[in-house]
Amino acid sequence: MIRIGLAGWGDHDKLYEKGTAARDKLKVYGSYFDLVEVDSSFYAVQSQANYERWAADTPTDFGFVIKAYQGMTGHQRGRSPFPDEETMFRAFRESIGPVREAGKLKAVLFQYPPWFDCKKAHVEELRRTRERMDGLPLALEFRHQSWFAEGMREKTLSFMEREGWIHSICDEPQAGSGSVPTVLHPTDKRLTIVRMHGRNAANWNGGGGPNWREVRYLYDYSEEELLEWKTNLSVLEERTEEICLIFNNNSGGHAAGNAAGLMAMLGQQVKAFAPQQLDLF
Repeated sequence: MIRIGLAGWGDHDKLYEKGTAARDKLKVYGSYFDLVEVDSSFYAVQSQANYERWAADTPTDFGFVIKAYQGMTGHQRGRSPFPDEETMFRAFRESIGPVREAGKLKAVLFQYPPWFDCKKAHVEELRRTRERMDGLPLALEFRHQSWFAEGMREKTLSFMEREGWIHSICDEPQAGSGSVPTVLHPTDKRLTIVRMHGRNAANWNGGGGPNWREVRYLYDYSEEELLEWKTNLSVLEERTEEICLIFNNNSGGHAAGNAAGLMAMLGQQVKAFAPQQLDLF
């Protein structure tokens, strides 16, 4: 089974008629896609009430990939709102309870930063994280190519299989050590995550100017590139029961169109986007 969705649901203007209230957007989103990545959870541990509402606003057969809070992956700068790591992890676990209880949790995504390289201390950190999140489906995404360097790739994949990490496979620019190759190797027979970040190499590492963070994911996948991924998904399906593919190329508003294009290539039902009114003023 292949599910296709987007990172977040609030910023994809193509999906919504003008004037759609923010509180109603997830309900509308769920009529187009059966999967979404929650990225607001990266910036703050969300309330249980939010997750209760999101679970209620989506169809029965809907899936959430929830991004781990930034303090849990080493991204956080400045003072933490939590007194210690145990409290932080416990708060996050409790917060996502409603989605898990609704049977809609596909995975918690741990995306580590570019400075999280392959060394013993970081391997031990992954083990501690797995213990703290025991019982939950966890996906792991690296942003430092040392994990897949010659001589380390098979060790990394074997470690993920032993420790129970779902592989989050990336499509992203190959732009130095702060990027990883596309490694078509599931580490969990039940589920594999694929995240489509675009291939904007000029802005991936901040070399494209002061607004690089805003345009980092500015990319429109071509038909040829989507067909390439149709083939890749066929390869992955041979080794995993379910694939959750997320388009994260949001900077230019291309994610929804690319997702619909790939769905059509796979023979999945595609709903026409909302008609867009021309705003003259």
